Amino acid sequence: MNRRPLLLLRYLLIGLATLFALAPVYWMLTISLKREVDHFAVPPQWFSFTPTFEHYRDAFLNRAFGQYLITSAIVAVSSTLCALAIGTLAAYALARFKMPGRLDRKLALWILSTRMFPPIVTAVPLFLMMRDLRLLNTRASLVILYTGFNLPFVVWMMRGFFMEVPRELEEAAMVDGDSRLGALRRVLLPLVAPGLAATAVFCLIISWNEFLFALVLTQTDAAMTLPVGIAGRVTQYEIKWGVMSAAGVVAMLPILLFAMAVQRYLVRGLSLGAVKG
Repeated sequence: MNRRPLLLLRYLLIGLATLFALAPVYWMLTISLKREVDHFAVPPQWFSFTPTFEHYRDAFLNRAFGQYLITSAIVAVSSTLCALAIGTLAAYALARFKMPGRLDRKLALWILSTRMFPPIVTAVPLFLMMRDLRLLNTRASLVILYTGFNLPFVVWMMRGFFMEVPRELEEAAMVDGDSRLGALRRVLLPLVAPGLAATAVFCLIISWNEFLFALVLTQTDAAMTLPVGIAGRVTQYEIKWGVMSAAGVVAMLPILLFAMAVQRYLVRGLSLGAVKG
C-alpha cells in the first residue's frame, strides 16, 4: 500500500515520456493525411479533419519518392549485411586470439575510436576519393561508406557477445572434427543470434537515416536516398509539408517492421555481452 503512490507516479512519468516521444510522429501522420489548407489551422486540428491520401499519391506516383525508397532499401540492407559479415569475423578474431602486449584490446579500442571523429571532417576526402574512383552518384559508393561506418560498431558489439560464450563449446566441436570456421558457423553464431539481431537493427537504422554523405555523394534521382529526397522538397519557393510527411511516414515503416520481426532477440541481445570489455 505504501508503494502504490510511487508506482502510480512511475507509470505517470512513463506515460508522459511516451506521449512526448510519440507526439511528433502523430503530428507528422496527421499532416500527411490533411489537406494543405488544414496544415496550420488555428487552433490545430488534432483529430477533427477529413483524411486524404493526395500527398501519398503525389509523393509516390507523381514524384520520385518510390525510387528513393528502393535505393535506401538496397543501400541499407547491403551495407548492413556486408558490415555484419566482415565485422563478425573480425570480432571473433579479437575475442578468441590473444596478441602479445595486449594488442588485441588496444586494437579493439582503436577500431572503436574511429567512430569518435565528427563525420563532417571526412566528407571532403571521401568525396575526392569517390570522384577519382568514378563512384559519384552510384549506390556502390554509399554501400562502401556505410559498411565502413558500421564496421567499428559491429566489431565492438560482436566482440562482447563472443566473449560471453565459453571457449569450451567450440573446442568440443573442433575435437569432434569440425574446423574453426565450422565451429563458428554451427556453434557460436546460433548462440549469439540475439546479438546479431540487435547489431543488425542498429546498423540498419544508421544506414537508413544517414543524410550527410548521401547528400554529398549523390545528386541524381537514381542514386539519391530517401532522407535526401525528403529534404529536397524544401525549396526557396515552397515547402511541401504534406508530401514530406507522407514520405516520412513511409520511411518509418521498414525499420519498425524489421524491429518488430526481431524484437524477441533484441532485448536479450542488448544485454548479452554488452557490459563485458
